[in-house]
Amino acid sequence: MDVSTALKHLRLAAVNIDGVLLNDTFSPVIREMVIEHGGEYTAEVEYALFSQPQLAAAAVFAEATGTEVTPRQLVADYLARRDAYLARHPVRVLDGAGDLLRLLRGLGLQVVCYGGLERTHFDRHLGRFAGLFDPPGYVCTDGFRPGVHEIICDVFGLAYDQAVFIDDVAKVAEVARSLGVPFIGHPDTEAEYQRSLMTRAGVRHMVRALGDIDEDLLRTLDHEASTGAAWDTTESPVHTGTRREGAGDER
Repeated sequence: MDVSTALKHLRLAAVNIDGVLLNDTFSPVIREMVIEHGGEYTAEVEYALFSQPQLAAAAVFAEATGTEVTPRQLVADYLARRDAYLARHPVRVLDGAGDLLRLLRGLGLQVVCYGGLERTHFDRHLGRFAGLFDPPGYVCTDGFRPGVHEIICDVFGLAYDQAVFIDDVAKVAEVARSLGVPFIGHPDTEAEYQRSLMTRAGVRHMVRALGDIDEDLLRTLDHEASTGAAWDTTESPVHTGTRREGAGDER
């Protein structure tokens, strides 16, 4: 790497696995289950269910739908339904994933992947990109979701403003904002409400495609982080345009 190209302040890029590097194979199953159990699938329900440990999400699900099925039974049902969904819609690497990882590393960042499933999920679907991640490569966050603090402080020993998180869930954005962690939103089209929920959370940098996360955006975030303005809308403008959209652009 040419040292002159390295970012000045950011040291780590933490990239969510499902919905960012891989296609979202969770949201459709969750929505189907809520409706089949007699619940109304709303923005509030989606917000409450996403980025939770499995049993915690199941407890929220039971309350939202009024079902008497136990959380453990709901988790088992969910996993079975997802297996059936995967038979029709296999897991795939999203377009631009490899280019994004190479860009992050080329700008001098350490790169780690994280998500709620066990490491085997990462190894199976992203193993060919293993050389583009730094140890430990993947962090399973099911026990401490969303894991922003744990990944930055416990795993890498950095300050909050030295990491950028790239995620598809608004709840992660809220935690990032509370800690002053730079954030890029990549809300997936399969998740009905995440884009509007990110807008409500104050996310200023949202993209529709991984290719929209370019060097210009990352250098903007690097500058914002160095000046304490990662979440300060008065410091620098929201990214807008045909490729990159800001918080004011809702579906």
